[in-house]
Amino acid sequence: MLDKVLIANRGEIAVRIARACRELGVRSVGVYSTADRDPVVLRHFDEVVHIGPPAGRRSYQNAAALIEAALHTGADAIHPGYGFLSEDPDFAEICADNGLTFIGPRPDVMSDLGDKSTARRLMREQGMPLLPGSVAALPTAGKAREFADSIGYPVIIKTVAGGGGKGMVVVDSPADIERAYGEARVTALALFGDDRVYLERYLARARHVEVQLLCDHHGNGVHLGTRDCTVQRRHQKLIEEGPAPALAPGTTDEMASTALRAALAVGFTGVGTVEFLVDADERYYFMEINTRIQVEHPVTEMITGIDLVQEQILVAAGYPLRLRQDDITLRGCAIECRVNGEDPARNFVPTAGTVERFIPPGGPFTRVDTHAFAGYRLGPHYDSLLAKVVIWAPDRERALNRMDRALREFDVDGPGVRTTIPFLRQVLANPDFRKAEHSTAIVDQLLDTDG
Repeated sequence: MLDKVLIANRGEIAVRIARACRELGVRSVGVYSTADRDPVVLRHFDEVVHIGPPAGRRSYQNAAALIEAALHTGADAIHPGYGFLSEDPDFAEICADNGLTFIGPRPDVMSDLGDKSTARRLMREQGMPLLPGSVAALPTAGKAREFADSIGYPVIIKTVAGGGGKGMVVVDSPADIERAYGEARVTALALFGDDRVYLERYLARARHVEVQLLCDHHGNGVHLGTRDCTVQRRHQKLIEEGPAPALAPGTTDEMASTALRAALAVGFTGVGTVEFLVDADERYYFMEINTRIQVEHPVTEMITGIDLVQEQILVAAGYPLRLRQDDITLRGCAIECRVNGEDPARNFVPTAGTVERFIPPGGPFTRVDTHAFAGYRLGPHYDSLLAKVVIWAPDRERALNRMDRALREFDVDGPGVRTTIPFLRQVLANPDFRKAEHSTAIVDQLLDTDG
């Protein structure tokens, strides 16, 4: 068993991992930048190490500082959480070179699956359905135009590296290809240090459904059902629920088993998610594989009763899975809402200020994962996520009502601070969302209505 884990992250996910470690009897090391010197948060860790100034590249993405902190404190493993270095194969390899267990897949597998072009090729070889588009990166705008003309518009240009919904550009006509191609490459280089892009047909009214996987180093794996992540702004998720509603059981079973088979075939280990787009006829298409814990993992935990972070740590320590597919039972419905420090009225621009009042909801089957508190400073350096509200109920209708009640109770206020709570409640009240007839266009539709 691992003895001590350094958590190479911040915010709610760092606290979440520390709690899992404590329940397993594993000591935790928290790291913090100058901007995150918050005793309320740091008390969750057994030890803490200051690793640098606020800028992420000089602290939470500073591999040398993280390795030094791990070695100095005697940690034998590093948990990267999500974001930052969580899907960086070079960092995973550096960990191994220093005798540290990286809690995630092998570097070569992470590299293959993190490269969207390589991942699409591997998944196609495993029989995974793909949207029409390019498998390899597109070297020129002219090549992008050829592919787009051959498959039909609209298309979406995506970065080969990176993720999190960043760097995507939708193109509606041939006249926009050259501009969009250039814009996507510039953004990709700035965000991920890699300007390669590819394109595929754009489904304007699709649903975004993902399958949660858990695989060990002994060839065993299970899927833990589906999550629907269709409610998004700028291709980034706001509301997630599980199981994915209004899909035929045959569709979800086939999607999940296909995802697990393909992941095991390419050597995936740990906790990961295979993401799909689903059209109006319930045809599903592979998007990508995330090789880390997801922001929305509590949804799956609530409907399965399985602590995914603990299982992830045990797998990294070399233990075979404690679960078989027959052990996985999905009960009821769970929903997660991301409470971000953003202003929906201004296209979800991040806000900054001191949170003077922070009163999270309570009540039956209501979970709040957060690092925030009264006095917390919401600044410009990191992601705007303040809290995740997660609820469970026996069915979707009661889950929606319970979530609305929880959001109504959630009181966050302070000078300059705005949150997504009012907009989240607006989505919950939307008739199409209530009937599970919404698509990835729902956020834009609601904003257009407000305007």
